[in-house]
Amino acid sequence: MNPSPLTVRPFERHDVTDVLGLMRGLAIFEGYIDKFFVTEADLIEHGLGDNPRFGVLVADLGGRAVGIAVHYVIPWTYDLKPTLVLKELFVDETARSSGAGAALIAALKRHAARIGAPRASTGPCLRPTTPPSAFTDAKAAATMRFGNPGRCRWRSPRMAAKASDQPGHGPQR
Repeated sequence: MNPSPLTVRPFERHDVTDVLGLMRGLAIFEGYIDKFFVTEADLIEHGLGDNPRFGVLVADLGGRAVGIAVHYVIPWTYDLKPTLVLKELFVDETARSSGAGAALIAALKRHAARIGAPRASTGPCLRPTTPPSAFTDAKAAATMRFGNPGRCRWRSPRMAAKASDQPGHGPQR
């Protein structure tokens, strides 16, 4: 029997316990578990309420949540278009060679395109000193390009193609 395929989907009420567990896993991995205070009630209120403040994409492997990409949208900036910000990307240690990280990044890129976001960023959450090996999935790390101190940006191939038409803005690798 073949293993269940990896899927990525927006989180739902039944995912709250698993999402919180993965968030805690990230807090342990990055060394801030002693400052981590998010609860299931917070995820429900702020992520699944009438006016969600953030979204979570869940990587599901065989019916088990193995990864998350927590994101939010800055409604508009200088060009009056949204920016999708990746706040947290984490894949459980048991699934780090499954392609879950790359699948989460690909789903984020599709989401950015759906909402008309010409750019996406990790914001200030990653440091340029963070080695690619610290990412939870090598393929996901390869899709990111380190930029200004404290920032990392990525674009979909369509976004990169548009940027390559502008001087000094070739496709990101």
